[in-house]
Amino acid sequence: MNSLKTIVVIPARIGSSRLPNKVLADINGHPMIWHVYQRCLQSSKVDEVHIATDSETVVAAVQSWGGKVWMTNSNCASGTERIVAILDQLDADIIVNVQGDQPLINPEIIDQLIEVFEKTEPLPDIVTPACAIQDEKIFDPNLVKITRRHDGYALYFSRHPIPYIRDIKTEDWPKKTTFWGHVGIYGYRRQVLEEYHSLPQSPLEESEKLEQLRFLQAGKSILTFVTENYPISVDTIADLEKVRQFFI
Repeated sequence: MNSLKTIVVIPARIGSSRLPNKVLADINGHPMIWHVYQRCLQSSKVDEVHIATDSETVVAAVQSWGGKVWMTNSNCASGTERIVAILDQLDADIIVNVQGDQPLINPEIIDQLIEVFEKTEPLPDIVTPACAIQDEKIFDPNLVKITRRHDGYALYFSRHPIPYIRDIKTEDWPKKTTFWGHVGIYGYRRQVLEEYHSLPQSPLEESEKLEQLRFLQAGKSILTFVTENYPISVDTIADLEKVRQFFI
């Protein structure tokens, strides 16, 4: 397959409910979003990196270091919807959504994701990483779980542990089977994002608050690949302090 032009977009919503203004939180003298941006630039397969935000403060911060940033409506319900809002400005075959709260994301995982697109025929609608989890993290609703087909395509995503293991105490579940955690970056085939607003509303997305379920329930294919690169997402003050320790 010919090389696919790829743009990373980092949605940066300012009003996080658990940790407001977290994308601007200071980490070693720079805002969190700066670290995410710089790591995305280190990907060898990415052509451009953009930030999409609903905050003039974030716009000013990104412009101060010469980054590419777009102002979007604060009513965007998800990171993907924020990307769709600027889609006309993105000249790319593949758009990669990297969350703005992953300042330690490894550029290699972005390269891995793009390589999956390059090697897969026909081109998947969406590609996203999965990581094996074997401990109490399977019960953490902030860590999204995936069930997968034999060929790696996703069957379902949930904040609840899946699969349910019958006749076994829950504390023994991690010993019984491999649970797959979702690493929160997505690569989208451009056409899928162009169709976004025509996709039917998803009761599953509304219930779980997981944007990928809109695509899955509409019949779009989501191909997963296994990685050991699991970036720390900053959801709480404790997560932020943990990340800051990496820079000491």
